Amino acid sequence: MGLLKDKVAIITGASSGIGRAAALLFSAEGAAVVLNGRNSTALDHVLGSIRAGGGRAVAVAGDVGLPETHARLVTEAYQSFGGLDIAFNNAASVGPVKPLAEVELPEWQDTISTTLTSAFLASRFQIPAMLQAGGGSIIFTSSFVGTSVGLPGMAVYAAAKAGLMGLVKGITADYGGHGIRANALLPGGVDTPMAGDESQKAWAAGLHAMKRIAQPEEIANAALFLASSMSSFVMGSSLYADGGNSAVK
Repeated sequence: MGLLKDKVAIITGASSGIGRAAALLFSAEGAAVVLNGRNSTALDHVLGSIRAGGGRAVAVAGDVGLPETHARLVTEAYQSFGGLDIAFNNAASVGPVKPLAEVELPEWQDTISTTLTSAFLASRFQIPAMLQAGGGSIIFTSSFVGTSVGLPGMAVYAAAKAGLMGLVKGITADYGGHGIRANALLPGGVDTPMAGDESQKAWAAGLHAMKRIAQPEEIANAALFLASSMSSFVMGSSLYADGGNSAVK
């Protein structure tokens, strides 16, 4: 369809799940993609699939909690494709699943680093590049956890995901007038390795009005909407793609 024709996109967490699905979809829609993940082998598989289909892609393996990773991603976007228009900051960590008072400080710090600090670092490098281009779209993967509900044992994850909502609003206030659209995508349960075993997936399905969890491609479609000109007047928003989860709590 070419919704992202001639656009350049960075996608973090692209080696599996939602990130992988978005990488394949964005490429199919015409974007050149810069892929990031910590698992270089899995990342190379995604890279190979895109190139085999005639798409343009490069991969930068690295930890999103480190500023140098984001500097490399933006540099690669410029050197390989000439700029940056879209960033799907999707990487995250579930972190410890236990009551909050049992969480150790290093567990808290690691989860916040991977999920929230990484989003700050990504934005810090992506925004100047987008300002040079006259604007762009930044998408963060938040969650219904921490924004509409709390789940037992997931306070750290909830805090990190809720923090992304404040970041979206702050970027909108600072840069909305410069053509940068920041939005949050809030999936419900998704059939990825993070969803756990079949019994855990079945439990999660029951939370949703649709009584099932999503496939990664369904969430990637929502990310495509936020990345493309179809959402040209959408900024500072929270897009629930959660099968009615938040509506029935």
